Amino acid sequence: MRTDPASAMDTAALQGLALSREGHVTRLKWHRLRRRLSDPLFSAEVMADGFAAGASMELDLRVRRDGGFVVLHDGLLEGETTGQGPVADLAINELKALHFQDGRPLIFTEDLAAMLHRANPGALLQFDMKDDFAAIGSNGVSHLTALFSETPTPVIVSGDSLELIAEIGLRLPNLQRGIDPTDKLVGLFRRHGPRAVEADLLADLRGPTQPDTVYLAWQLVLEAAKEELDLIALCHSEGKLVDAWTFTLKDPGRGFSDEEWRDFSALMALKPDQITTDEAPATEAAYLRRVNG
Repeated sequence: MRTDPASAMDTAALQGLALSREGHVTRLKWHRLRRRLSDPLFSAEVMADGFAAGASMELDLRVRRDGGFVVLHDGLLEGETTGQGPVADLAINELKALHFQDGRPLIFTEDLAAMLHRANPGALLQFDMKDDFAAIGSNGVSHLTALFSETPTPVIVSGDSLELIAEIGLRLPNLQRGIDPTDKLVGLFRRHGPRAVEADLLADLRGPTQPDTVYLAWQLVLEAAKEELDLIALCHSEGKLVDAWTFTLKDPGRGFSDEEWRDFSALMALKPDQITTDEAPATEAAYLRRVNG
């Protein structure tokens, strides 16, 4: 009896790098340096594996008191670390005395600069800036410039502060740039409808940030498509890539529910260049099971 390769696959062997539909390849991005939700948040080990495999990965950066950055999502230390209070109140030496809540050491931009030299050229690491330009200032941008002006590995710096991304573009033209206008566009969509969203997004795409990639919530992408506004096609028409975030299976072991599959297949039909997920290998496995019947 013939064995179905989709049902016989070793899910653990799947790397969760990309999916293909009708000749279009969509990368899977590892959200917060996790291949799967069971991985620790912002895992240096997972990042090293991703560098070796050529994965697309994302991490968050918070500014320190000394102008450098630490890999954290929250503005307050108690959410992710053994410390308390605002991240921005501490310098690197003080932060080095802290740990993630599971005991691992924190990761700093100085560590990232050293690790990038070990990366497969196909890898892509996203620095998602969680502070705006007013908080980071010229000192923070100078810190990034000193560390990453000659980085050999593709790095994309993203954020919702257009002023910050534009300044990084001027100082670090070797790095890719990304913008995330989702919150603004959701508000416009609710108040004024799809045409207002289209006009505002076009202004951002043609503006001084000159983004390479646009990060859009997948729910917004599908809602706009129902109103005959294809946000991904709009970005593609301006030469921009699109990352649709963050689609994570509710039950990775079982794969897509019927509702999840309707949403995911509709999203894939719009040809995003990348989908952010917390369960990359499980998403790849579930996708292959569905498309192979």
